[in-house]
Amino acid sequence: MSALARWARAEWGALYGTVRTALLERGPRAVPLALTGVCLAAVLHFAHGRAWGYGFVEAVGAVRAEDPLWLALLRTPLSLFVPALHLPVWGALLQILCVFGIAEICLGRWRALAVAYGATLAGTLYARVGVALGPDVPLGLPASDAGVVDTGPSAAVVGLAVVVGLRHRAYVTAALVIVAMVVEVLVKENLAGKEHLAAIAAVLVVSAVTKWRQWRSGVRLGSGSSSGAPPIQS
Repeated sequence: MSALARWARAEWGALYGTVRTALLERGPRAVPLALTGVCLAAVLHFAHGRAWGYGFVEAVGAVRAEDPLWLALLRTPLSLFVPALHLPVWGALLQILCVFGIAEICLGRWRALAVAYGATLAGTLYARVGVALGPDVPLGLPASDAGVVDTGPSAAVVGLAVVVGLRHRAYVTAALVIVAMVVEVLVKENLAGKEHLAAIAAVLVVSAVTKWRQWRSGVRLGSGSSSGAPPIQS
């Protein structure tokens, strides 16, 4: 086996085995969240591009930093599944099918949904903070970005990719996703790119806190078992 093959096996072997086993055993029933997301995104995209549906989709799923916070929070969950009109819809559908599907298998349905929503919410809230800071601050945004429609699954996809990579020890893959998002901001500094970085920052913080709590629990359990052990009789 070549060095590259060994590296690929070490990097993706556990992830591939988990996904392959689930799909072979359950087929489409293994990814109901991803399939539902694809159907929902396709329907919303179709309606969004029609005169009769444009206003409805904007009302339920279009988020802007200038919106009242309560309204943005209400729209954020559905905004994940409203593909941007200026981008190819097949890209959004493919992202949802592949990344949401892998995350659903590896993390569990509800945890994957929580990560997706949390990453998207982090990007949405960052946009408001960035506009408030202004363009003269490194993390700030110009006032014009307050009116930019913020929809699509990209922030959720980035967050899920990083979490799945860390969970299954595909550390190089997770790092490449992060580096790609940093390069995106450096090459083309826009709202979407900075929201992706906000999503990554949010999932990294949550992952670090989770790891720390698990470590603390392990230390406490170890200490308890040590202190509670009966003395050895000679």
